[in-house]
Amino acid sequence: MTAIKHALQRDIFTPNDERLLGIVNVCKAGKKKKNCFLCATVTTERPIQVKVVKVKKSDKGDFYKRQQTWELRDLTEVDAKDASKENPEFDLHFEKVYRWVASSAAEKNSFISCIWKLNQRYLRKKVEFVNVSSQLLEESVPSGESQSVAGGDEDALDDYQELSTREEQDIESMMEMCEYAVSNAEGFAEQLSRELQVLDGANIQSIMASEKQVNILMQLLDEALGEVDTIEGKLSSYEEMLQSVKEQMDQISQSNRLIQISNTNNVKLLDEIQFLVNYMDLSKGHIRALQEGDLTSPKGIEACINASEALSQCMNVALRPGHEKLMAVTQQHLLFAELRDTFARRLTNHLNNVFVHQGHDQSSTLSQHTAELSLPKHSPLHRDLLRYSKLMEWLKNTHREKYEGLSRTYVDYMSRLYEREIKDFFEVAKIKMAGTTKEAKGKFGLHGSSGKLTGSTSSLNKLTVQGSNSRRSQSSSLLDMGNMSASDLDVADRTKFDKIFEQVLSELEPLCLAEQDFISKFFKLQQHPAVMPPLAQPETEETDGGTLSRMPPQAEHRQSLSSEKDVVRLMMNKIFQSIETELNSLIALGDKIDSFNSLYMLVKMSHHVWTAENVDPASYLSTTLGNVLVTVKRNFDKCISAQIRQMEEVKISKKSKVGILLFVTGFEEFAELAETIFRNAERRGDLDKAYVKLIRAVFVNVEKVANESQKTPRDVVMMENFHHIFSTLSRLKISCLEAERREAKHKYTDHLQSYVINSLGQPLEKLNHFFEGVEARVAQGVREEEVSYQLAFNKQELRKVIKEYPGKEVKKGLDNLYKKVDKHLCEEESLLQVVWHSMQEEFIRQYKHFEDLIGRCYPGSGITMEFTIQDMLEYFSSIAQSH
Repeated sequence: MTAIKHALQRDIFTPNDERLLGIVNVCKAGKKKKNCFLCATVTTERPIQVKVVKVKKSDKGDFYKRQQTWELRDLTEVDAKDASKENPEFDLHFEKVYRWVASSAAEKNSFISCIWKLNQRYLRKKVEFVNVSSQLLEESVPSGESQSVAGGDEDALDDYQELSTREEQDIESMMEMCEYAVSNAEGFAEQLSRELQVLDGANIQSIMASEKQVNILMQLLDEALGEVDTIEGKLSSYEEMLQSVKEQMDQISQSNRLIQISNTNNVKLLDEIQFLVNYMDLSKGHIRALQEGDLTSPKGIEACINASEALSQCMNVALRPGHEKLMAVTQQHLLFAELRDTFARRLTNHLNNVFVHQGHDQSSTLSQHTAELSLPKHSPLHRDLLRYSKLMEWLKNTHREKYEGLSRTYVDYMSRLYEREIKDFFEVAKIKMAGTTKEAKGKFGLHGSSGKLTGSTSSLNKLTVQGSNSRRSQSSSLLDMGNMSASDLDVADRTKFDKIFEQVLSELEPLCLAEQDFISKFFKLQQHPAVMPPLAQPETEETDGGTLSRMPPQAEHRQSLSSEKDVVRLMMNKIFQSIETELNSLIALGDKIDSFNSLYMLVKMSHHVWTAENVDPASYLSTTLGNVLVTVKRNFDKCISAQIRQMEEVKISKKSKVGILLFVTGFEEFAELAETIFRNAERRGDLDKAYVKLIRAVFVNVEKVANESQKTPRDVVMMENFHHIFSTLSRLKISCLEAERREAKHKYTDHLQSYVINSLGQPLEKLNHFFEGVEARVAQGVREEEVSYQLAFNKQELRKVIKEYPGKEVKKGLDNLYKKVDKHLCEEESLLQVVWHSMQEEFIRQYKHFEDLIGRCYPGSGITMEFTIQDMLEYFSSIAQSH
């Protein structure tokens, strides 16, 4: 290996001014073993560069050549694979990982050690040595072949120092002085040795000559030490003299510090005293107002409010640490607690008396309002009590138990008062509603609206479909009974009912809103966290200073309330607990008087619910009216269901013609009434659903009655009633029934055409049968111009049939047909002319059809009908005018 190293140095590295410091014989891992050498080199010129060179033997000869070079500064990691076992494998991480297998583990260790030393000496770069023994990195391994390969050169590298420029100049000048220095190195060395001996002797003589001067220097040092001792003695005496002065100054400093502490304490004490005097002193005027202040006069109430606020400030002052241990502070707290309890007791007793007195006084004035439909106003009571609102807030924050007791007292007495007032108010409303109906019954001899389909459900049970003549006579009799018809009577009653119901809601709404606003302001349920409602009656916890100013945690956990709006709503529920019941009773009465009153109630109630929800969706008024609205909506649905049920139960008379069915006219009147009521209503959707249900029931039952009719043809019943429905829907323009309007028109048109065809039948019966035979022959394949050659359909047979229908016979048949149609149709719809005109068109169509067949099947025969189209038009016109 040494010979190879020298050969590589000589042939490869010396020409490139490089020195070879480490070498290892390797081959690539996992491949065919092609040996090469990894060499660690440094350049001989500055700046020094350290490289790792891969050298391989040339394939063409015995010389070596460079194959690849890496800079040592590009090396990031050296992986020896195993630090505890001898392993020849190792990895070098440059721009990629190179895996090598050394010829022996010793060569690998020697090369890694060389790399480590070069990195430490020249680069100081953080190269990671993984799985390398720490001992190997601290010192080189001086054993065997590795020492011979790299050790000597590495030691020489550590001891080698490059000559400086001056040293090079001195050596050159000295060699110039000795001409044979190059040719005779031994002679040059002997001369240098002799000159070195001469210099050593001169140095010894110089040292011996300086001994006298050394003795003089030692003597001077002894004298200096003596002077130092003298100075130290004087300094000691001075220190003893100053010691007494230092003690006196320490005493003065201590005294000044104590004086400063005393002054600081005095200032702090004065500040504490001023704090307690300023924040815990209650004036005599405030004490007098709390103990005996007038709670009836405005000035006295104002003085009590100011005194209670001052007391709260004194009691709630944030004391500093240690204040509570002072006797004066304890006495003040006791005084404040006594004043608080005394004033709270006075205030509670006074307000209790006000509540009780007001409740009894208001009941005596109810008789003033029984004659008219209005509720007593409580604004004077609210105005008087609101003067105490700040005191109630103080009571709420200081005496929760008394505050809740007052709340319960107020709710108790006001609920009794409102219960009496609301009961009387609704009694008046019911009397007015019932009085209206009784007056109508007495004046017209009617029972509600039993004469109409649009009346109550009890009247609907008595309805039967009668002939148009009897119905017209009934209507006439009603018109002759007085100036106002039954329909006008119902409208007047319903309008008056609507006004009464609206007045009831209009009276209740401001009453509830005013009371809710008063409760929120008086009991201060708008600014603080939710409290326990007065109705719950929670247990309170007593302390030495009175009741706790906050609710116990156990009581808080039992509450399901999440906001003060819930508290207000609960109080309102207790105060006005009879409103919902009375409203439901009034609604039941209105529905009993006339089921169609539910339409008015639905509109009015929806409007008031919508208004209340816009103000406060969670308010008592909104909730209560919403519940009542459900009842009204249920009654409305019952009314619609009853109408449908009565349609299904209708029975027709077998002896009279049907005409316009009563439930059809009833639907018309219902729609007119509903459109008037719901013109600007918020709940239009409820009516639209009811419309759809009713119209489908009308359609089904019209068809049912038409199928059951014996006196009147089915087509007439369908035609007249669907024409009436179509006219009604077209006039009212109900958008949700547009599809039903088109369907009604379609049914009317279809049944009109069917009735015309069936009634007209075959006015020229024999002629019609003749031409049906002609058409049958043509259909069988006989040519049209050859039909006249058929025995049964020759020209003579055609002339014979035509002669049987002269103009007089045709006119007579049409006159009988007109009388028949007039008996079938009713007068209300005025469809006679429409039907007669349709029959005229159908007759003309048949006439033209016959003429067309004659022209095609009997060409050039000159055969024509006994009458013309103009004659037919005159027949129809004269018959219509004569009747």
